[in-house]
Amino acid sequence: MPYTYQYARPALTVDCVVFGLDDEDLKVLLIQRKNDPFAGRWALPGGFVDVGEAPEQAARRELQEETGLEKIYLEQLYTFGEPGRDPREHVVSVAHYALVNIGSHRVRAADDARHAGWFPARRPPPLAFDHKKILRMALQRLRGKVRWQPIGFELLPRRFTLSQLQRLYETVLGAELDKRNFRRRVLKTGLLVETDQTQQDVAHRAARLYRFDQRKYKRLLKEGFHFEV
Repeated sequence: MPYTYQYARPALTVDCVVFGLDDEDLKVLLIQRKNDPFAGRWALPGGFVDVGEAPEQAARRELQEETGLEKIYLEQLYTFGEPGRDPREHVVSVAHYALVNIGSHRVRAADDARHAGWFPARRPPPLAFDHKKILRMALQRLRGKVRWQPIGFELLPRRFTLSQLQRLYETVLGAELDKRNFRRRVLKTGLLVETDQTQQDVAHRAARLYRFDQRKYKRLLKEGFHFEV
């Protein structure tokens, strides 16, 4: 049913901060804008919310249209609504963020994205709009998240070593951790299941592979826990 309003009102958009971890660093997924404003500039995937569409639905749609990513867990981050954040008009953005395993998702640019790719999360190229601010807040949320909620299932391969898990935490926190203390604390959570498999095709001594106890992992994701690293 059409409506007519007698006053101007802000437009609503979504932006998505998608983190991934590779052999080098924590990465963020960016798209190169095809259209103005900021044509040619790198930005977070996102776009306008359609009438009758919930923000999370819009975030998933835009992410799939611009990067090909789908069926990932999205969490709402924050709402950004400074009047001058978009040169076209007053635009309010509901930002979401996600953690993904880079090797499990093929990225392809489409729709109004010229290119799509992974960039160092702490050293991104110049970003459009206020996306630097959104990315900075997402990094802060991620650093806080590792201390009260288990992470790793989305970022790591299905089977991983304790060294890989420790590197994940060190990368997110930006600090080195004591190896013995970290392993003692993470094994104490009961989240890890030791498998009978070891690393393959490595130059050093092959390390034991672990996996997450998915049932306990999902329960603690909802309940939260205190993991001091």
